[in-house]
Parts: sequence; structure tokens; C-alpha cells
Amino acid sequence: MPELPEVESIRCQLEPLITGKTIIKGHSFPSKKFSQAKLASGFHVQTVKRRGKYLLINLDKELGGKIKLKELIIHLGMTGSVSIAKEKTDDPYVRAQWQLNDGQILLFRDIRRFGRIAVVNPNDYKSLPTLNNIGPEPFDPNLTAASFHKSLSSSRSHIKTKLLSQRIIAGLGNIYADESLWRSHISPVARRIGKDRSESLLISIREVLSEAIKNGGTTFRDYRTPDGLTGKNQHNLDCYGRAGKACNKCSSILKNRIVGQRSTTWCPQCQIS
Repeated sequence: MPELPEVESIRCQLEPLITGKTIIKGHSFPSKKFSQAKLASGFHVQTVKRRGKYLLINLDKELGGKIKLKELIIHLGMTGSVSIAKEKTDDPYVRAQWQLNDGQILLFRDIRRFGRIAVVNPNDYKSLPTLNNIGPEPFDPNLTAASFHKSLSSSRSHIKTKLLSQRIIAGLGNIYADESLWRSHISPVARRIGKDRSESLLISIREVLSEAIKNGGTTFRDYRTPDGLTGKNQHNLDCYGRAGKACNKCSSILKNRIVGQRSTTWCPQCQIS
């Protein structure tokens, strides 16, 4: 599933391509998950933002002498991608598309249909519970080591489960949770960690995400940036997907287990509870 670095890489490429354009008409695959695409018709694109794993496209339209504001929300799910095309496509995996006033087409492609399209009033995310209850952004200066530790201490769930919940911190998925826990020497099944280890984990999260953004995200199969290119961060992973291989720190063999219904890789020597 595309995580924060992948969505941020898409946002950075997409923003200059569609900002200032007008959506002439929206179409969608016949599913409730994508049908709201048409509600963006007639709106002008102000900005392209990101919140956690969600793309937020801010829209406006003059209506009756007043400015009407909306947000086009795109969640990529597991296999979603966004691109710009110069002509219509018969690709069966395109779930939504928006005709722009410059003749180009914004496409949302999603093979497994786990993504979601919504058009809402600004900041009204009641129809999207995960987004509505999302935690702070990893790079938010108001997210301090102390506040992060307090949030992590609010339950007895496994530390990895807490990170994946999106309520403690936004944007982490399986890849970057495994990488961050490995880098900070914390077991994914730890339930409580002290203030110093919480600070170490927050530092690791920020480092791991920054590096992944710099590398354009991680591509194993489906993820692509709007220009059709793959990310490069898959060549920079130390832990995720490397079960059975030697740890890059201690040479012990990395193990794999299920934590909170998610496949998890960790080093039994370096990462302690």
C-alpha cells in the first residue's frame, strides 16, 4: 500500500500539473467507492495537499456570485496510482478520470479497487473515519518527543499496531513501520517504551520517511509516480521484506511473524521489547 513517502512523491509531481486547471467533467467506475468523482465537475484546482496517506485537492467554483469550496479526496488503497494522460484510455483498471480544461485527463487507476474517491466540504471528513481521526503529521513541529511518548503510552497494544493505526502518527504503513522500528532497536511486539526510546523512534521515523521521499518512494509492484516512473527506495530498505537474510547491523538472521494481522520483519538480536 502506498504510504506517506509515495503519496508525497505523487503530490509533488501532480501539483504543478493540475494547479490552476479547471475540471470540466468527472467520470467514474460504477462503484460507490468512486462515484463521487463526478462531483468535482466545474471546479477549479487551487492546491494539491497531503494528509497521511490521502491526497487532498482543494477546489473552488463561483456559484451565484459566491465562491464554493470543496475538497477532492483520493485514497490510493493498495494498488492505486494517479497520472495525467493526453487522451482517453480504455484501460479497464481506471476507476475515475477528470477532464481538464487544457485537454488533458487526470486518471485514477486501481487494480484491486481498495482505493476511495470522495468530494467533501473543506475539513469535513466524517465520511472518511480514518482521515477524520488521523494523528499528527510526522514532521509537524508540534509533534514533540514528549507528546509522542504520551500517545504511545495510551494503550497496551503492540507498538507496531499503534504505529499502523494512524491515530498516533499519520502516514506510516507496513514498510516504514518495520524500517523505523529496526533502526531504533525496538521490537514490534513491545507494548510500552520509555521516553528516551520514544524519542529515538520518532527520530528514526522522520529519518526513514525523509530518505524514502528523497528516493521517490518504494516500488515493489504497482506504485508509480504521475510520470510513470518507479520509486528507488526499495534498494534502500534494511528490514522490510528481508526475512531470512542477515541483519545489516549484527548479521543475525531477520525473522518474520504476524503482528496485528500484518506480516512483520524484525531482528531478534537488535530489536528488544
